[in-house]
Amino acid sequence: MERNAQGTERRPLVGMGVLVLRGDRVLLGRRKGAHGAGYYAAPGGHIEWGESLAATARREVHEECGLEIENIRLLSVGSYLWGPDRHFVDVDVVCEAPYGEPRNLEPDRCEGWEWHPLDELPSPLFIVTENMLASLASGVISADLDAIYQQPRLG
Repeated sequence: MERNAQGTERRPLVGMGVLVLRGDRVLLGRRKGAHGAGYYAAPGGHIEWGESLAATARREVHEECGLEIENIRLLSVGSYLWGPDRHFVDVDVVCEAPYGEPRNLEPDRCEGWEWHPLDELPSPLFIVTENMLASLASGVISADLDAIYQQPRLG
């Protein structure tokens, strides 16, 4: 949990989701771990200190899937709570990965990566990914500034 400069107040962390497209397909993996286990999600993670948004997208996709991406653009922004002690503000992007096949480079965090047709998505979807896909479908950068999203638990 982040704190302000004085160490007294809790602050959200900044994360990023990366919706990776190839034609009419999207790259999704089934999550393991801290939050969202069992849900299908796009690659993503934390924005590192001093890192640009595009550099974050490239690094996260390369670290998780081994793919190179291009044509990175803003897709959505959202505020997400993961229990009482985890709050993230996500800056989400969409991009293309025209070459190569994904590899599961973080098997402790993901069951594996697969390309899914945009009109035949797996279920259940991670709330961040669901919001990203809704933004993609609408063609509008999504930012509900009043919403704080929470992922329902499976089962």
